[in-house]
Amino acid sequence: PRIPQESEDEYIARIIDDSKEQGRAAADAGTDIHASIQGFYEGESVTRHHEHVVGCTKAITDAFGLHGWIAERSFAHEMGFGGKCDLHSPQGIVIDVKTKEFTDPKKVDGYDEHLMQLAAYRVGLGMPQARCANVFVSRSVPGLTVVKEWSADDLDRGWLMFSALLNFWQLKNQHQ
Repeated sequence: PRIPQESEDEYIARIIDDSKEQGRAAADAGTDIHASIQGFYEGESVTRHHEHVVGCTKAITDAFGLHGWIAERSFAHEMGFGGKCDLHSPQGIVIDVKTKEFTDPKKVDGYDEHLMQLAAYRVGLGMPQARCANVFVSRSVPGLTVVKEWSADDLDRGWLMFSALLNFWQLKNQHQ
């Protein structure tokens, strides 16, 4: 609410500062939940965000079964790109975990940026035919998780889009 005697410029500046702070707080909460999920897959006992971790791991197991998951693996590819994959299985599954505010699982879907990231990760990890999924973990409803597995056709399209953008970036920046 507007403070008495507050000028319009001061009011607008306060609104902008508040929105930035809310964005930072949401990002921090997402980072903390993500770290708890990562810790679970690295063998740590889960003390924070227990419901988020249980919901996420159950959704992954329900979708893909039990695997020897590898968490947070970095890679560099000879084409001149790299990344850090949240979770992958040597049996050919690549997962990227996203935390976001949502209450209705029917309204959660992936974007082309998510698709391109996963398509690049599977190539970068040397698993060009891997199944790929985004796992959306709700920050607002602990335990609510949505798995979005991308089709092979989508992943092929994602790789083509990523390759085109990588080529553009390398040409623009005179990357050798």
